[in-house]
Amino acid sequence: MSPTQIEITTDDGVCPAHEYVPRTPGPWPAVLVFMDGVGIRPILVEHCERLAEAGYYTLLPDLFYRSGPYEPQDPARLFSDPAVRGAWFARHRATTTSAAVMRDTRVFLDHIAARSDVRPGPVGGVGYCMGGRMALTAAGHHPDRFAAVAAYHPGNLADDAADSPHLLAANISAEVYVAAASDDPTFPEEQKQRLAAALDAAGVKYTLETYPARHGWVFADIPVYDAAGNARHWQTLLELFARALPR
Repeated sequence: MSPTQIEITTDDGVCPAHEYVPRTPGPWPAVLVFMDGVGIRPILVEHCERLAEAGYYTLLPDLFYRSGPYEPQDPARLFSDPAVRGAWFARHRATTTSAAVMRDTRVFLDHIAARSDVRPGPVGGVGYCMGGRMALTAAGHHPDRFAAVAAYHPGNLADDAADSPHLLAANISAEVYVAAASDDPTFPEEQKQRLAAALDAAGVKYTLETYPARHGWVFADIPVYDAAGNARHWQTLLELFARALPR
């Protein structure tokens, strides 16, 4: 299955994106994928192809579009070389604030809703690393448009920032699945407890699990990849969408 490369006009410019359609007849439930901090690359394309093979129209936007075109990075260098990692995130971090990505998310959801071959109604969302934070934030900003969201090895879901996702818990109507890493300084135990308390208080249906892995374990091109954790990731993700987005 080959993705179709498209461009989506946002409030801030033109966002390149990949979209994937299932082989089975539509209309299909839809999934919006929030990428990780390594950016669009072959492993992420393959990842979304698998979602489409499972029966979901899948949209993968390039959240780094504001900082211009870029070459796919070697994840091993990003994880091992502080200078390379610092330069990469210095370039992209300022352009992918929660406020900016939420402006984009509204447009992405409208793009999905405009397709006649996509089932009307709420969609699924899934994010990795920084995208996990964005997926949960999107559920809080667009509560009527998400049936389920999942976040894998996410960071800063319940930090002290004014835009921390846990502060939006009262707005969330989607079912939430959060898969934390046991070794992840960006999502320590105190943040897990703070997030759980916020979701409990808001009555959100959620699951919060901690995998025995390091931050970034899902993708095979990242040095900390964990095969067992990735298998568990696919199991939980597809089970979540099967409940919330029956095909």
